Amino acid sequence: MKIAAIVTDIEGTTSGIGFVHDVLFPYALKHVAGFVREHQEERDVMRVLLRISEKTGIPLHDIEGMIRQLQQWIRDDEKITELKTLQGMIWEKGYKQGLFQAHIYDDVPEQLQRWQQEERNLYVFSSGSVKAQQLFFRYSIFGDMRLLFSGYYDTTIGPKREANSYRKIAEAIALKPQSILFLSDSREELDAAAEAGLRTTWVIRPQDTSLDPERVRLKSPHPVVTSFEQIHPD
Repeated sequence: MKIAAIVTDIEGTTSGIGFVHDVLFPYALKHVAGFVREHQEERDVMRVLLRISEKTGIPLHDIEGMIRQLQQWIRDDEKITELKTLQGMIWEKGYKQGLFQAHIYDDVPEQLQRWQQEERNLYVFSSGSVKAQQLFFRYSIFGDMRLLFSGYYDTTIGPKREANSYRKIAEAIALKPQSILFLSDSREELDAAAEAGLRTTWVIRPQDTSLDPERVRLKSPHPVVTSFEQIHPD
């Protein structure tokens, strides 16, 4: 069956892990306290704080307790939807001020454009919020790449290591799972996507991991590549 859509992860797949861990996370950790104190009464922020209160038991009025919890989640790189939502809000200011640009591997833009020209719809599925994903590709080192993508998905659709999340994405884009190709640097995510019926490719970036692509290729149930240029849908 022809690949009609390609869904890609971001961190470690289209982009270096270092940018997220060395730039975005420290920026969020530095600014989360001031952001929450300043914007706590705004509707979107209040909505997130309410969900954090329900999740953790921290009283809604205990803003300092909320801040400490958020800071700990950032340090621990927790994949928590409420944290990711707030991080997207915080990063927006940094992007707009030109403090940083999102890293993209050199082989990615041309291949995305080629797949789009082949009439394959492109989507993103990342643990970062949809807002954070859109900011990432808007303020990339290659300029605004948002128009390459037909849609974005985050953990509000489900955890990235659960097959049902990928079934929901297939339903959302109205395609059979076997006509969708999922790209990721995570074996667990690829296993979940394959369980849901998607086709998969394991993107191993030597710059980001100690994994040996040749050794992985011998044992992996997923095709293994080190560059988007090596991916040939169909």
